[in-house]
Amino acid sequence: MYDTIIAGALIVNGSGATPYHADIALEDGIIAAIGQDLGTAGQTIDADGLALAPGIIDGHTHYDAQITWDPYVAPSPALGVTTIVIGNCGFTIAPCRPDDRDLVTRNLTQVEGMSLEALQTGINWDFETFPEYLDSLAARGVGPNVAAFFGHSSLRCFVLGDDASQRAATDAEIATMADLVRQAMAAGAVGFATSTNEPHNGAGGIPMPSRLADEKEMTALTAAMRESGRGLFMLTKGMGTSVADLERLAADTGAPILIAAMFHSNQDPDGVFTQFDAMTQARARGHMLIPQTSCCPLTMDFTMASPYLFEGLAAWRPAIAARDQAHLTAIYRDPAFRAAVKQELAQTHGKGLFNDEWDAIHIVEAARPENVSLENRSIAEIAAERGLAPLDCILEIALSEDLATTFVAALLHSDEAAVSRLLRAPEAHIALSDAGAHLTFLCDAGFGLHLLGHWSRERGVLSLEQAVHRLTQQPANLFGITDRGSIAVGQAADLMLFDPRTIGRTAKRRVHDLPAGASRLTTDAIGLHGVWVNGHRIVDAQGRHLDQPPPGKLLRHFADPMNAL
Repeated sequence: MYDTIIAGALIVNGSGATPYHADIALEDGIIAAIGQDLGTAGQTIDADGLALAPGIIDGHTHYDAQITWDPYVAPSPALGVTTIVIGNCGFTIAPCRPDDRDLVTRNLTQVEGMSLEALQTGINWDFETFPEYLDSLAARGVGPNVAAFFGHSSLRCFVLGDDASQRAATDAEIATMADLVRQAMAAGAVGFATSTNEPHNGAGGIPMPSRLADEKEMTALTAAMRESGRGLFMLTKGMGTSVADLERLAADTGAPILIAAMFHSNQDPDGVFTQFDAMTQARARGHMLIPQTSCCPLTMDFTMASPYLFEGLAAWRPAIAARDQAHLTAIYRDPAFRAAVKQELAQTHGKGLFNDEWDAIHIVEAARPENVSLENRSIAEIAAERGLAPLDCILEIALSEDLATTFVAALLHSDEAAVSRLLRAPEAHIALSDAGAHLTFLCDAGFGLHLLGHWSRERGVLSLEQAVHRLTQQPANLFGITDRGSIAVGQAADLMLFDPRTIGRTAKRRVHDLPAGASRLTTDAIGLHGVWVNGHRIVDAQGRHLDQPPPGKLLRHFADPMNAL
């Protein structure tokens, strides 16, 4: 007798092979048998008309803090995700000395759009080092399976202290950091993650520490990672980091390099394809560069109290460093500040997160009744009507409402023909959900359901089996996860049961369930009929989360991605 039999499902096994109908038996957390007439089980689930696939592996999340108070990392498991990768961009909370906790949380508040009150209230600081952090997660329990990158910015803070965001490291400091990288890999890190991306600023507008690392430091730490015989180097690339730079790093260290964030820009329509081509050429030379892209348009809700889309601009730094809202409003009124921002936008047109596309910013909700008529209108339209420059227009509206106006910006990845080209590229890693971060701005935790519904069923860009492969076995190979990502006898029973005729995600909505009552945007699944992690059902036939002890595993043992890529 098996624990569970799922009968009559269309098996989409993760390999990209043609789906087929079969029964599947689960026992002790693994897939025990696949076929017909498998016998009896403690429970049998009729899956006629439904598809069964491996659970989604979300390779780009920022749940490092949330998972210490919420082992189920809502909302990801209820959206088909059975394995998460944390520590992306190097924005982690370990290692961290007690005296640095306030700075680390304030950095996360700035760079990842997290609530400071939620972080201060919610994080369980029962660790200091990275190995202790992993042990803490394992002891506390995790809902989905978890793989963790060792993060560069936290490492720099741990070793350089207050200088982490001010200067390059000395040779002695690099040696100390390299030793900590080796210890992290021995403890079970999946790899090493960093960022050189210009919008990645911490508290007060200072660069996140990893942005101060020089080539010597990057090479030494990546080489230290590869001394383990495995490991993936993950980097969120800024404008100052070229594909040629990363190919040299791959050549010097032998590391496979996962490169985020490969978004399409309407203002630089060929740029992302030029970078994809350069990575293809590098791989042909034996240097493994993997682009990481998204299947979701990058949209962002924001107020001018915290406008993340502008914070990559050097001219915006005075606003980031504002002491309080009174100081911020004074900066917004300053003609010199406005002139500097306008000049930089003109000079960097097509190269940043926001590219001067004022027709792509709309007012979602006005704070004052007299401004309700502005809702659903673009800043470009309103500015033309009022005879103002768009920057002056958005600032004047926000100032008139004490910075409480809610705007939405459609930033990148909005050209579906261009995005289709990126998604069809077989080497691209489809991820970038950013789940756990930017909670007041966006929610793409349901990216996998969007790929299955919008891009596969509705647009036909990928077949169902291709889409499942890109969400399951392909990322498993990329991260070196050998026992998940496919439906085969002996594999872990991480599964997703869904209706391929309706699978998708709902519109985002706001909830207030974070520590200290902080809000976040969330979304719900459509057409999802069950999720299993290690054989335990955590989402029922109605798509509801089932309350039970967390069944996930902290993943510490990985194959070398170079063997599978």
